[in-house]
Amino acid sequence: MSPLLFFFLVLPLLLESKAKAIEAGDNCSLITHQITGKIGGVINYSSRLGKEQKVAMEMAVEDYFRSSCSKQLTLQLEDSGGDSSRVASASILIRSTFVPINSTDTCLPELTPSAYNNSAATELISSKQVQSIIGAMTAQETGLFSEVDMNMKNIPIISLTSPAITPPSMPHQLPYFLQMSNHITLHMQCIVDIVGHFKWRKVTALYEHKNGFSAYSGIITLLSDKLKDVNSEISYHSDLSSLSSISNPEITIEQELIKLRSKSNRVFIVLVSSLELAILLFEKANQMRMMEKDYVWIVTDEIASLLDSVDSSVVNNMQGVIGFKTNFARTRDTFKRFKSRFRNKYGSKYPEEEEYSNPSIFALRAYDATWAIARAMEKSQGKITSKELSWNILSSNFEGLSGTVRFENNVLWQSPSFQIINVVGNSYRVMAVWSPKFGFSQSEEKYNGATANSSLKNLGPVYWPGGMPSTNPRGWAISDADIPLKIGVPAMGAFKQFVRVTFDQTQNATCVTGFTINVFEAVVKRLPYSLPYVLVPFYGTYDEMVEQVYRNGLDAAVGDTEIMADRFQYVEFSQPYVDSGLVMVVTQKAETSQTTWMLKTFTKKLWLLMIAMHVFIGLLVWLIERGNNTEFDGIGTMLWFSVTIIFYAHRQPLTSNLSRLVLTPWLFVILIVVASFTASLSSAMTVSRLEPSVVDIETLQRTNAPVGCNGNSFIVRYLINVLLFKPENIKKIDSIHDYPEAFETGYVKAAFFVEPHAKVFLGKYCKGYTKAGPTLKLGGFGFVFPKGSPLAFDISEATLKVIESGELRQFEELLSSSNCTSQTTAIDTSSLGLEPFAGLFILSGTIAAFGSLVAIFRLGRNVHILSYIQTELTRRRIWRWASIQLSRKCSTKETSSTQAC
Repeated sequence: MSPLLFFFLVLPLLLESKAKAIEAGDNCSLITHQITGKIGGVINYSSRLGKEQKVAMEMAVEDYFRSSCSKQLTLQLEDSGGDSSRVASASILIRSTFVPINSTDTCLPELTPSAYNNSAATELISSKQVQSIIGAMTAQETGLFSEVDMNMKNIPIISLTSPAITPPSMPHQLPYFLQMSNHITLHMQCIVDIVGHFKWRKVTALYEHKNGFSAYSGIITLLSDKLKDVNSEISYHSDLSSLSSISNPEITIEQELIKLRSKSNRVFIVLVSSLELAILLFEKANQMRMMEKDYVWIVTDEIASLLDSVDSSVVNNMQGVIGFKTNFARTRDTFKRFKSRFRNKYGSKYPEEEEYSNPSIFALRAYDATWAIARAMEKSQGKITSKELSWNILSSNFEGLSGTVRFENNVLWQSPSFQIINVVGNSYRVMAVWSPKFGFSQSEEKYNGATANSSLKNLGPVYWPGGMPSTNPRGWAISDADIPLKIGVPAMGAFKQFVRVTFDQTQNATCVTGFTINVFEAVVKRLPYSLPYVLVPFYGTYDEMVEQVYRNGLDAAVGDTEIMADRFQYVEFSQPYVDSGLVMVVTQKAETSQTTWMLKTFTKKLWLLMIAMHVFIGLLVWLIERGNNTEFDGIGTMLWFSVTIIFYAHRQPLTSNLSRLVLTPWLFVILIVVASFTASLSSAMTVSRLEPSVVDIETLQRTNAPVGCNGNSFIVRYLINVLLFKPENIKKIDSIHDYPEAFETGYVKAAFFVEPHAKVFLGKYCKGYTKAGPTLKLGGFGFVFPKGSPLAFDISEATLKVIESGELRQFEELLSSSNCTSQTTAIDTSSLGLEPFAGLFILSGTIAAFGSLVAIFRLGRNVHILSYIQTELTRRRIWRWASIQLSRKCSTKETSSTQAC
């Protein structure tokens, strides 16, 4: 073979080999100055989250080596054993150096994870001198140890803890502390939007108390403040210890769940928890039947993002759970390639978990955090200070696997969005995508301002714990064993028509009936769930019954209970089912009418109109008749005619049809008005009126008159505190039947009732009593509940439905059907006005106006108005000029005619 042929055959193979060597990292010889650095990592080797982060960080170093051939970019990993505070002991001996490397060194990454105990880790870190740390430490934990070792303040630390919490002092205490996760406020806002959508009024918050630190306790305050925006609150919060800090986790979790189950709230939010604690929590909750109907469980990103990494048994224990997980681009080629490599590497390291080896968002963030540090080191050609390294990391801006890696105020700044998920079957379904700007939207493709929605409406059914989708859980329960609510009813009310308590000896049971009970039963039927309850008679005042609800002696109170502002300080009221006000009732007294002057029978306007029309009609008839009728001579005749026609006593005959046309409608008007005058005057002079014996409250106070009211109601203190009655003048009356006797004997001069009671009293005792003075508006009758009770909202909504359906009106008709019907009808003796006769006056006036026009025309003819016009024109020489011009025109026409002939 010739040398030339050999050269052409061998050269391509050499070039291919060289290309492969470069691709594999053998291009190190081309680099004359390479970076070196040490990245420390503190993660939990035993947790799923730590395993994913460990694999991702190792892959990041390998990938960075391939791209830059950085032999001495080493990764020093330390096992925290579930205690992230070990980072402090590892960080005490941190130092930072950059060493230029020889270009002839082999280009292989040095991966040295360690799994020693705490003392071994301290020795390892002190000898390896890392330049930055990545780990699951919080700002509070790091801040505490920075007080011991000042180097902690000068070392770049990237925290992988989710969510990111930024104490106010962090920028000054830890200027180089960065957080590779979304801010806590985004998580809280998503939770609040979910709670607000389903209108849950109370929630229970659970969070894991890690490492003896209270870093997460501030989340409760933050969530509580934001829940106020949707009229909700935290009724109870549970502080769960981490699994590594308790000797018997199963018993501890079970005891805490027993405590939660004993409370009425059924909405549980797992705010912060490790996956291992959450797995045990839901396992025990399922065993204790707390994953059944009426329960609600919400998990945050820390748990929801790892559901792809757990086996089916864990998913089965979480059926019906809803939550949110960080949304990222899963369809990009870079993620697909990373996912394939990650699954292979993870499966080889942890073969027992090979089936569930998909990377979560936390693995992606660990990968991106490692890359961010490596890129920051690459910017320097020699030694670099911690400040410069931190600045390089903070200025990072590249497209990572988790999204755009960019920091703002030391926190990862990405355009955040969460997938709202619902655990169903062997996995979960994505119900919506949420973002702080647009709220909920149906899918990622429709995720924009034009299609985003503010609620989860029409996004499909939610599969709640307990099986098939149904109505949304109310979020609370009565008790563990469906113990009925103990609802108090007033047994000593004065008006038994509203609440009547009797004892049925045949059934040996207490019976409670009445208008209020009927309304409450109708309201309960309108609730979307069953509400077991028992009515308990309360033998005390209404204020004492309200106090028992406040002190949890009663679960609620149902009765004719007035909604008062001072009661709102202790309890809550439902929507009022009956409007109310304070009414004063007094006796009636008979008084003979003082309307003896007949002029008061008509109003002044009607009297003036009658006189004016009489004179006008008489004058008009006189003008029409005076020329042809000798009976209408002189003004006196006209006036007498105007008077006599009132009594139809006029004797002058009418010769003109126009006069008859004008007078006929007016005679009809006189007939109607005179009849009305007679009836009204007779009534005013003969009928007696019933008037209140006391006109107003001031009269009672001025005369120190005794007044009565229901002694068990709020009216007693209202009369004293608001209306300023003297206590000795207030008489307490216990029954509606005692009021008539109290009035007759003079024991009271007036009685005060709430308006519904006043209607019943006046309906029962139809004669002799009446309302006096203005009605003082009150809040109405409502049902009483403890402060913050979620049942108050549901009952209010159901009450409105009963009112709108007309069912309440039927109960009110039944309440008034027992009242007497022969009530005294009030006689209206007020003066008659123009309104009843307006049509007659318009008709007569129109005809009279027409007659007046005709009369004026005839009058003008009788005075030879045409002769008068001719005389005036002649005097002014206009008539003479017109006659001459007319004569000339006629002569011209005659001449023309003659010539033509």
